[in-house]
Amino acid sequence: MSSVDWARPLAERDRVDAATFDAEILASGEPVVLRGQVSNWPAVVAASAGRESMARYIAQFDCGAPVQVMAGKPEIGGRFFYDASVQGFNFHRRMAPLRILLAELLRFANDPAAPALYAGSAPTGQLLPGWSEANSLDLTLPGAKARVWIGNATRVSTHYDGSANVACVVAGRRRFLLFPPEQLENLYVGPLEHTLAGQPVSMVDPDAPDLNRYPRFAEAMRHALVAELGPGDAIFIPALWWHNVHASEPFNVLVNYWGENSDATSPFTAMIHALMAVRDLPPRERAMWRKWFDHYVFDDAAGGVADHLPEAARGVLGPAAPSRTDRIRQYLVHSLGTR
Repeated sequence: MSSVDWARPLAERDRVDAATFDAEILASGEPVVLRGQVSNWPAVVAASAGRESMARYIAQFDCGAPVQVMAGKPEIGGRFFYDASVQGFNFHRRMAPLRILLAELLRFANDPAAPALYAGSAPTGQLLPGWSEANSLDLTLPGAKARVWIGNATRVSTHYDGSANVACVVAGRRRFLLFPPEQLENLYVGPLEHTLAGQPVSMVDPDAPDLNRYPRFAEAMRHALVAELGPGDAIFIPALWWHNVHASEPFNVLVNYWGENSDATSPFTAMIHALMAVRDLPPRERAMWRKWFDHYVFDDAAGGVADHLPEAARGVLGPAAPSRTDRIRQYLVHSLGTR
């Protein structure tokens, strides 16, 4: 069973301007395909002339910085994943010059037994200086910087991003399969700290779901959305939406933008700490701490719980600010360091 047989098509829009993106798409918090959003990029024009043209276009920006390449044997079918023990992986990583990766992709382009090759999340400012100036995104995500993903026919396991994401297909084709954040419990998430590339992933292969082993995935399938993107198309994926990405051609290039806040700390890290500090408490005690978490963190009124205190005395309960961030970090470092 293929994922496109049971997933509903994702909503689509034609190219939008920055004002429309802010007012209608970012504000909605829903994923959407933006057809032709970057079709005017010189890189997309170069890709339309073939993979050799695309490789030459990339090479003109190559500053010689190495890139991390994930490489897997042909037997993995392009699916980067764990090994059978879930202690290791079915691929290995190595640093290599970008020109070597491009040459290997071209060399294996017509080989049905090609190894899986993939370099991802490389900042264009470091790897391809000048790329972003030549291929600028006319949409805005706070703090976003361009990152490039280059490889052959590969499958990236279902994962989420902590920030909103605009992904733009430059060369090749990509299928995006999305699941809403609410489907977390039906996706059978793997290890939280031992991950393929930073984020936890679903253990289910959506192209061949084993419903005997993962029966709740049947419910996730009911909520799945799918989109096929070609050169010049983009997709907006809100934060925490799960997505599986299948690049289907021998030479694929994607550029994405995450909305990033350099001052933000990760809710995921806080959750990991809560596993140690809260999860294994006796049920009654855990229920009392749930009240604390709701009061100080999750309630809509949480930002005002210290309004009864003088402003200078609110400490870590004060409004978000660099000074409060520094105060909380100092408290946590001291607290964890004395345990």
